[in-house]
Formats: sequence, C-alpha cells, structure tokens
Amino acid sequence: FCLENTDPRMRGRGIQLLSQVLLQCYSLLQEKEVLHLVLFYESRLQDNHLVIPSVLQGLRALSMCEVLSPGLAVSVLKAIFQEVHVQSLLQLDRHTVYSIITNFMSTREEELKGLGANFTFGFIQVMDGEKDPRNLLVAFQIVHDLIAKDYALGPFVEELFEVTSCYFPVDFTPPPNDPHGIQREDLILSLRAVLASTTQFAEFLLPLLIEKLDSELQSAKLDSLQTLTACCAIYGQKELQEFLPSLWSSLRREVFQTASEKIETECLAALRALSACLSRSVLSSDSEDLLDSFLSSILQDCRHHLCEPDMKLVWPSAKLLQAAAGASLRTYHRITHSVLPLLLEQYTKHTQSSQRRTILEMLLGFLELQQKWGHVEEDESPLLLHQAPVCSVVFSALLDPSVQLQLVGIKALTVLGSLQGFLSSSNLELVVDHLIRLALHEEDSQSSEAAMEAAGSLAPAYPKVFSGHMVPKLEEELQSGRAGKRESYHKRQSLQQRCLQALAAVSTHTSIVKETVPILLQHLQKVQKETEAKNTQDVISVCQSLHRVALQCQQDAEGCWYFHQTVVPCLLAMAVQAAMPESTHTLPGKALLEEEVLAAMIPVISAATTHLSPELAAQSVSHVVPLFLDGDVSFLPQNNFPCSFQPFGDGEHLEAQRRLIALLMAFVCSLPRDVAIPQQEWLLRELLALSCSSNCPFTATTAAKCFAGLVNKHPAGQQLDEILQLAVNKMEPSLAEGPRRTQALTLLLWVRPVLDEWGRGAGGPSLALTVLPAQVTKALVLRYHPLSSCLTDKLLGLLGDTELGPATADGFSLLMAESPDVLHKGCHADVRIMFRQRFFTDNVPKLVQGFHGAGPDVKANYLKGLSHVLNHLPKPVLVTELPTLLSLLLEALSCSDRVVQLSTLSCLHPLLLEAPQIMSLHVDTLVTKFLNLTSSPTMAVRIAALRCAHALTSLPTTVLLPYKGRVIRALAKPLDDKKRLVRKEAVAARGEW
Repeated sequence: FCLENTDPRMRGRGIQLLSQVLLQCYSLLQEKEVLHLVLFYESRLQDNHLVIPSVLQGLRALSMCEVLSPGLAVSVLKAIFQEVHVQSLLQLDRHTVYSIITNFMSTREEELKGLGANFTFGFIQVMDGEKDPRNLLVAFQIVHDLIAKDYALGPFVEELFEVTSCYFPVDFTPPPNDPHGIQREDLILSLRAVLASTTQFAEFLLPLLIEKLDSELQSAKLDSLQTLTACCAIYGQKELQEFLPSLWSSLRREVFQTASEKIETECLAALRALSACLSRSVLSSDSEDLLDSFLSSILQDCRHHLCEPDMKLVWPSAKLLQAAAGASLRTYHRITHSVLPLLLEQYTKHTQSSQRRTILEMLLGFLELQQKWGHVEEDESPLLLHQAPVCSVVFSALLDPSVQLQLVGIKALTVLGSLQGFLSSSNLELVVDHLIRLALHEEDSQSSEAAMEAAGSLAPAYPKVFSGHMVPKLEEELQSGRAGKRESYHKRQSLQQRCLQALAAVSTHTSIVKETVPILLQHLQKVQKETEAKNTQDVISVCQSLHRVALQCQQDAEGCWYFHQTVVPCLLAMAVQAAMPESTHTLPGKALLEEEVLAAMIPVISAATTHLSPELAAQSVSHVVPLFLDGDVSFLPQNNFPCSFQPFGDGEHLEAQRRLIALLMAFVCSLPRDVAIPQQEWLLRELLALSCSSNCPFTATTAAKCFAGLVNKHPAGQQLDEILQLAVNKMEPSLAEGPRRTQALTLLLWVRPVLDEWGRGAGGPSLALTVLPAQVTKALVLRYHPLSSCLTDKLLGLLGDTELGPATADGFSLLMAESPDVLHKGCHADVRIMFRQRFFTDNVPKLVQGFHGAGPDVKANYLKGLSHVLNHLPKPVLVTELPTLLSLLLEALSCSDRVVQLSTLSCLHPLLLEAPQIMSLHVDTLVTKFLNLTSSPTMAVRIAALRCAHALTSLPTTVLLPYKGRVIRALAKPLDDKKRLVRKEAVAARGEW
C-alpha cells in the first residue's frame, strides 16, 4: 500500500522500511530477487526528492550482495550519475552514495573499468563541491583507488586534479567535542596520498606547490614541502625538468630566510628527495643530465657562502649542500668533490677557534654522510683523495685549547675511525695517543669523557690496536699515578680515577676485556692492602669501572661469562679476607666492609649475573651458595684464610662476615628465574633469622631484601606457604614490643606479601612473597592472598605508633617506589602491571580513615604515608581521584614535617597543569599555602613551593586575576634568597605572574 501511495511521504516510508529490511538480510537474497529489486530501486531514483535518501539506502544494501548479476553495478552507478544531484543531498545521504561506489569498486572492479573514463567523469560530478570532512575522507580514498587500480582517467586528468586539489592546503579545525574524531592531519594525509599517487598530476601540482611555498602561511608551506617530498618518490626527470629552477629558488629562499626550524627541516628533506629522484632517473644517450645541472646550481648558489668572512650564511648553505649530498652516492661524490677542498682550505685560513669549530662541524656533517655508503671506495671517494689534510685538520682540532673545538674534533675522529680502510696503521696509533692524552690529561671533564666514549666506540673496530697500544699505556699511567710523590694527592687521585674510567670505557670487545679486567682487579687488590684512610673512594672507583665493563659485556656471551668467572670469585675472596676476625681491627682491607663500598660492589655482581645462560648460572650458584651456608671457599682464588667463613653463625666476632650477605643478595637475586638454588629452604630460614636478629641495620636490611628476592622467584606450593608462615610468626611478636621492632618493621616493609589469589585447581590459592618495587614504566603487581590485607593493616596500624610511626610512613615510599638492586625486571623478578593502582584502591581509604581518627601527635604519619602513595601513582589515575583527596592534600601542606610538605608539593605540581578546572575551585587556599611555604627554612621546600606558584599560572586567567598583585608582592622576597636555585625559581614564577 505504501509503495503505491500517491503521497511521496508515504512512498518514502514504504521504501525506507524495505531498505531497512534489505540492510539486515541482503546476504540471504537470491540472484533473481536482487535483479528485481535493483530494477525497482533504479526506477525510484526518478521519484520525488523526498524518496531519494531511502532509495539510496536500499541500493547500498544491494551493492553488498555477492549474487549481483553482471552489469547491474554499472547500471546502478549510471542511474545515480544521471538521476541524482548528489551535492544537493544531506551529508548522510552523500556518504551513502560514496559507500555504494566504494562497495562496487571493491567487488566489481572489471565491470566498472568497462565504463572507461565515463566512470571517472561521473565520480567527479558526484564529488564536486563536497565540504563535509567525513565524506571527504571517503572521497579521497576513492580517488586514490581510481589511480592506484589503474582506472581510465581519459581526458579528465585535470578535472580530477581540480576536484581534489581545491582542498589543498587543508584548512580544517575540528569542532570542540567532535564525536567523529576526524583531525586535520587525517585529511592532510588522505589528500596527500591522492596528489602524490600519479605522475599525471605533476604538470598541475608542481606549480600549485611552488605558489603555496611563496605564500605567507606557514601551514601551507609545510604541507607543500611534505607533499613535494612524497611526490619525489614516484616522479622522474620528465616531470621535474620544467620546474627545477623554481623549486630550487623557493627551497633556497626558505632555508636562507626562515625563522622556523620545522620549515627548514622540511625544505632540506624536500631537497634531498629531489636529488634522490634525479639520481634514480635512467638517462638516454641524447638526454640532458638534469642531476648534474641541478647540483651545479646548488653549488653555485651555496659554495661561495662558505668563504664569507662574516660567516652569516655558512650554516644554511652547508645544510643545503649536505641535504643534496645525502641523497645518493653520486650526489655525495659530486658535492664533496667540490666542497671538501674548500672547507679544508677555510679551516687553515681561519685562526679563531670559534670559526674553526664552525668549519669542522660542517666537515663533520659530510663525513657522517659517508657512513651511509659504507666502505670508502679507493677510486671514487673524494674523502680518500684528501685523506692526509682531513686527518691533519682533525688532529689539529684535538690539540686546540678550545674545549668546544676539541669536542667536535673527537666526534670527527670517531666518524673517521668508523670508515673501514680510511685510517692507516700509523694514523690509528696517533688516534690512540690523542685519545689517551685527552682522556687522562685534559683539564676539562667534557673533553675527557668524550675521548673515553670515542675510545669505546672505536675499540670494537680495531681491537688489536687498542689492546696492544692503549691498554698498556693506561696501565702504565695507572701505576705511575699510584707511585707519584711529587704531585699533590688530589692530582694523583684524579689521574687514577681517569685511568680507571678509561680502562672501563675501552672495554667494548671481549679481547680487550680480557686485558683490562685483570688490571682493574690487580689495582683493587693493591688498594685493599694500603693503609691510607682515604682508600674507600679508590675502591668505589674501581667497582664503578668494573660495573661499566660488566654492562658492556652483557650482550656478548663469551665476554659475559669471562667477566663473571673472573670478577665475582675475586671480589668475594677479597671481601671474605677483609671480614676475617684478625684483619678487621687494622686499617688494611677494612674499606671493603664499609657500606658505601659494599653498595658499589652489589651492581658489579648483579650486572655480571643477570645475563648468564641458565646452564652457566647453575654452575656458578653451586659454588656461591655453599660458600655462605657451608663456608666452602674452595672455588675462591687465594683461599688460604686464617679461619672459617660463617656469615650465618652466632657471635659478635662474625658481624663483619654477616655484612657480606649484601654480596650474596646481589648474586642470588639476579639469577634467571628457572635456575634452581641449592639448599634454598635452609638459606631462606637463615636469612629470615638474620634479618630479625642482627644489630646492624645494613645487615638486617640486606638480609630482608635477599629473603624477599628469593621468595619472589620461589615456585608456589607448600614449601613457600611454610616459609611465609614462619616469617609472619617471627615478625608479629617483634613488632609488638622489644628491642627488635625496627628490624621487624624493615622485614615487614621489604617482605610485605601483597599476594594475588590465583587458583590452582582443587589445591586452592597459593602464596608468593615479594617486595614492592617497580619498574621505570610498570608497577609491580603482586599476587594477593588473604594474609595480604592482614599485613597491610598491620602497617597501617603502626602509623599510629609514636615510636615506629614516622619510619612506617617513610616505608610507604619504599612500597611504591622502584628498587634499584632487587625485584625489578632486569633481575628477572616476577613483575606484574597495575600494582600501584591496586594498592591505591585497597589502602588509601584506610589511610584517610586512619588520619581522621588519629591523635594530633601521629596525624602527620598518615599524611606522610598518603603523600608517598599519591606521589608514585600514575598522574591520570590521580587526576580522577583528585576531588576526594584534594582537601587532605591541602591539609598536608600545613604539616610541619618537611618530607610531607615536599611530597605533597611534588604531587600537586603536575595536577595544577593537568587538572586546572578542579584546582581552580581551591585557588584561594593554594595561593596562601604556596606563598607561606616560599619562606620555609628548607631550601627544597622553598623551591617546590615556587614551582607550584609558577604552575598556578596555568589556571584560567579570570580565576587568577584577583590574586595577581598579592602574589607578585609576595614573590619579591624570594628574589633576594641566599640560595641561587631559589632565586632562579622565584624569577621564573614572578615573571609568569
């Protein structure tokens, strides 16, 4: 009845219903049914305009039918092109037309191609005048497919270009809260894909790009340059020939005149792309070599600027030349053949260090380009033709008193060394001599460090030269530095330090490591025997060098195992010797037992262990664990000790030996997870006992950490349950009363079981015990267990303890922060994501509740614990919870504890930038608190308060204006602060206000 109704609105409703049904069931239709419906819908295209939207929806459904008869797709599109004025339709209906075309292009390609250029012309009519970005994205894709799938464009190339290029450059700003999410960049990239998809557009597009390059609009320039770069991927000499002079003129002008770094970068990229395009073109015997003439123009316009005495256009010219030279090996040879002699001449001509540095930096740019092309070819490379003067210039820079020139010279030296075959053997020895001189004797630390880095970079390429020439000289300097009596102690220490650093830096090849490691260990043994009280720093310096070598060995299996089996037993032997009872009352050897030294040895052993294969790690652990449990010293070098090694034994005389548990921790907590640890249950019990009983805080803490690290990797099961219960039984009585409360708290903090309930089938939930550190990018998610909430509540309860409360509050920082030595992914720990968020959700409400119910003498503990938790929480999570916590954070600013103040300020600073609307509601309180804290007696608090006062300026201006005068007056006082860093922050904050 509806379809035959004389009222067009009723007919429209009937067709709409039919179309909606077809959109649901088009896949079930048979071929004859589809034919019948197509003919019906085609005839309806001639109906009243009110009916057309519903007709198009039906045709969209039919365009998705697989049983569409041959010829029907062409028939439908012809009818649409002929009967429908698409641009007079609403956006959704126009989108339907584009969808029909897209569907047919993906399923009926050959049929549509049979239409020839008529199909292209029909689509041009459909698209012409389109303005909606949602439709344009689809239309641009259709044009791209027309070109990419080789549809006939016929005489309509220019029309197709015009109908798309009229949108270039894209000028579109999405409306606020746009539900469609279309960005300007989406349209730019889609249109660029069309314009850069065929060479047939070149004659129309290149003049357009040149025109937009000459405009004043920065966005138009950027878009034009990026489109030119994209076009060069498919263009050849034929397309570019006519426009090269104009393109070069525009690019040169922009680089010489622009103040925009982005435009300069895109200009250089476009010039490189143009040069690469011309380099790819195959020349016929009678055609002009456009590349040669193009490069000649570049050289003609840029080369003379390199010689100007004021050097105004030196860098723009050098960048243009380097961009062209970086396009291909041919362009590199052509440019450098002309420029290299000129730069060498200019370097000699100028005498000022600043001018020489500029010239050498330009030369360095060309040297770095040579690295792209690999080995230096003897017959073609202009670099080899000027080998001697290039080396002479670089070596002279290394001798110059200007530090900045030296640094550029070191970079150039590194590049020259990376070009295989460029440096002769005599030059290589000269390189090593220069690096040794700079590394050891150059006063400026920048040059020294750069020389060491350069040695490390070049050593793998020339291991024999560095092991045979540099390492012996460094060893000689190290020994002479130790023996020197005339120089001051400070000078000798500085020379030794640099020798140690240089030995470590050059250890980037296994053969060199085998030379340097014995030298470092020998030096450590000598330092250990000295009687000077200041040798603690010497030991630490050797350990730092060994740590660097260990890190550099990790990716090489041979070097890693050599380092491990050489260094770890040696360090353990020296430490055990130092811990023997009769040697601890005299100065020699005692340095090895100091906390700073042991802390420096930990990363050495850890880095030497983490990258071992499971087989080698198992071999090593079979020696190290029996050393600590059984006193088996047989695998240690020089193992003739005066008495037994019993770090877990009783008695005060063994306290020195117990400190070495730190080295055990470094080893066992760095082992791969699948390495079995011998006598693990006994070891865990000994560590647990020691962590609760030791009078030495260092020993108790390292034992607790080691216990936690082992349990983290322990397989789930009954043994783990038992050791966990034993830990709880030991901690609870000690926490209640007695002299061991601090040790028990340390163990609780390090070994707090935040354990996840994960099923083991009928076996029920399992336990895993671990600490709470975090990786840099991911928090550690630990497996929850019913006991978890019990121990967390114990911690929360201790916040109300007048004796342990402050330490417990600081412990929340330990729970949330990263652990540098155990329980991070680098040590193969069991690290899971989202731990901080989960800890926050479970425990912050309890912290808030505890704060409100606490007495005035312990409220600060709750605030400190809360600020530590919030300070380590990911900022997006914190922003969502801000409304409920802000009042408490503001109250924390009034706390007299400077740690609470600092933590709270560091928590509020990013929130001021990321949640200005919420913070604006409390601006009066914030201004008052921040200004009060700018007068704090603690410098760090004053700095943090000034940074927050600065961050307040990100709030809406209307909110801030009433406070402007008050803040500016208040911030005048810290301008006269006695500390420079405070004055610096005050200047920045007051200036912004």
